[in-house]
Amino acid sequence: MLNPKEIQIVDYDYPLPDERIAKYPLPQRDASKLLVYNRGKISEAVFRQLPDVLPENSLLVFNNTRVIRARLLFRKATGAQVEVFCLEPVKPNDYALVFQQTEQCTWKCLIGNLKRWKGGLLEQTIRVGSESIVLRAERTASDGDDCFVTFRWEHAGITFADILDAAGVLPIPPYLHRETEISDLQTYQTVYARVKGSVAAPTAGLHFTPEVFQALDAKGIGREEITLHVGAGTFKPVKTATLAGHRMHTEYFSVHRQTIVRLLECADHVIAVGTTSVRTLESLYYIGVQLCNNPLSGEEALSVAQWAPYKKAISSPISTTEALQRILRFMDEQATDCLTASTRLLIAPGYTFRIVRGMVTNFHQPQSTLLLLVSAFVKGNWKSIYHYALTHGFRFLSYGDASLLLADIS
Repeated sequence: MLNPKEIQIVDYDYPLPDERIAKYPLPQRDASKLLVYNRGKISEAVFRQLPDVLPENSLLVFNNTRVIRARLLFRKATGAQVEVFCLEPVKPNDYALVFQQTEQCTWKCLIGNLKRWKGGLLEQTIRVGSESIVLRAERTASDGDDCFVTFRWEHAGITFADILDAAGVLPIPPYLHRETEISDLQTYQTVYARVKGSVAAPTAGLHFTPEVFQALDAKGIGREEITLHVGAGTFKPVKTATLAGHRMHTEYFSVHRQTIVRLLECADHVIAVGTTSVRTLESLYYIGVQLCNNPLSGEEALSVAQWAPYKKAISSPISTTEALQRILRFMDEQATDCLTASTRLLIAPGYTFRIVRGMVTNFHQPQSTLLLLVSAFVKGNWKSIYHYALTHGFRFLSYGDASLLLADIS
């Protein structure tokens, strides 16, 4: 097996002119171009034709996360602006609970213009509906580049979700080189976004429309949803010469029992919509393996490490079916209908896909872990795909066009 730690990130570079980066989406979501890659052959379609080019009996799996207005901008008395970018909840450490908090909560945050915030409180007055309240922020600790920030406000009837909706800014990708606009509040959400928590959109899903869903239903294409809250690490480039020095961020996900049952029923027909869905589905296999190998089923079993797939001890003869069935038994034991877990899974060349047999995805940044994931899936043939896209007018990155990769499906 190829050792992914020895991968040279420079081998995953390509020229991406700024004019090829889509700064805005097309007026009609499903009018985007669609590159279709099937066992080495490349063809072209329009995204609304997706139902016609999917294999029969496909099961599409969507990430239903919703992007939150995670950027809070404070102005100090000196006039300096400090940005507090909410990454993940700390107290309480559950997304649903933290948005329901009144009066205070704590988040792990990135701080913009940190040198201007050496200590003390930041505060701003905001209007939530007809109420005017003072929101205060206090740095309490640090974790590498991240800071723990406690927010406080004196109003028991206003939740932190209300505060973000009133004062937060939607965090569009930095490579768009522009400020968030009103139109982004709609266009940077999928039409099926439901569960608040992401700081970046699962952008492959931005192309779907109600009309495409109707066509999928007419074709008998199955649909399931998972939830993975996309972290700011999705924008983090690989800055080390080899993958060995790159640290994947932790992302939290949840999968319902009925979805795991459908995965078992539709083995070899699972199409992931977006790389976040890919990582969630593939993480399920390793959670199942860890549950098989750990009768105590501790917290470690519900967390997938970055290099888990590449350890010899993990490459045991546990089938995907056995792994998923073990998760179902665990859920029965815990009397829960929803599995909640975390993953730092890094999918790179040398990885063996256990569940995903196809994916819908956009075109990713050079030298990114997302490009490595694509390369792993198409068995290293990413250069021909990206060369075709660059020479045939495809638009790149979050608001760009899409691809359907069917490397393992006839």
